[in-house]
Amino acid sequence: MTVSIIIEPRTRDLGGFTVGRVLPYAKRRQVGPFIFFDEMGPAEFKPGTGIDVRPHPHIGLATVTYLFDGELRHRDNLGFDQVIRPGDVNWMIAGRGIVHSERTDDAPRENGQTMHGIQSWFALPEEDEETAPEFHHHPKASLPVIERPGLKMRLIAGSAFGETSPAKCFSPMFYLGAEADADAAIPLPEDYEERAVYILSGAVSVDGVRHDHGRMIVFEPGAAPEITALEKSRLMLLGGAPMSKRHIWWNLVSSRPERIEQAKADWTSSASQNFQGTVFTLPPDETEHIPLPSE
Repeated sequence: MTVSIIIEPRTRDLGGFTVGRVLPYAKRRQVGPFIFFDEMGPAEFKPGTGIDVRPHPHIGLATVTYLFDGELRHRDNLGFDQVIRPGDVNWMIAGRGIVHSERTDDAPRENGQTMHGIQSWFALPEEDEETAPEFHHHPKASLPVIERPGLKMRLIAGSAFGETSPAKCFSPMFYLGAEADADAAIPLPEDYEERAVYILSGAVSVDGVRHDHGRMIVFEPGAAPEITALEKSRLMLLGGAPMSKRHIWWNLVSSRPERIEQAKADWTSSASQNFQGTVFTLPPDETEHIPLPSE
């Protein structure tokens, strides 16, 4: 028995575009440090439309939005202003608290664009949950590429197959974007207890069983599955060391429920003081914010 569980995304409407939510799942909350995993799109934005995720807070995690199509502009209250394009990594470490927005720039908003990508959150170890917030941009060309016959894998974060990504990780993990030709064998790193494959497009065989796109296959610890692409496919390979239970409420993550309650109070208090001299501040050139959701 190599497969632990198969997860199919649940559709969520984020106002103008839909996502497929994979993690957290009722029967499987985490895979290694991965505590949140959404497939965004593919979505077609007509000219004059775009994404406007207003400033909002995060604590206790690191995030990455990895794009296949389209682009987004990230702004945060550390002062970073960075466009992310396909293959790049915007690595945001929230730690004790960060505020950011994600918006469509003027040119793609005017012309329209296709948006498709994966948004992932990674829990920080308990001893690092209150680390200072950071932001790092890693261009596509800076990420290691691992090739096997009929297979190309880009290492987004962590370590795998003798390579290490420049993204700053706090626990053992791997995160690979893979493109496979038909009949290509797809290996998994062996030195991680929790591992999974998400099929973005195409189809694969796992120990002789067909799995089509839009499915995450989580493997048993120590399993040695035989994974083969049945057609041209795009996959995400991910996993890492097990993490203790995390609590998630809105965009806030912590091992301690009381820490989330404190962050909720801090966001409300900061908003009431127009984010001046408060725990949370807004990114430069931003005047809006997302209010704390009702319970």
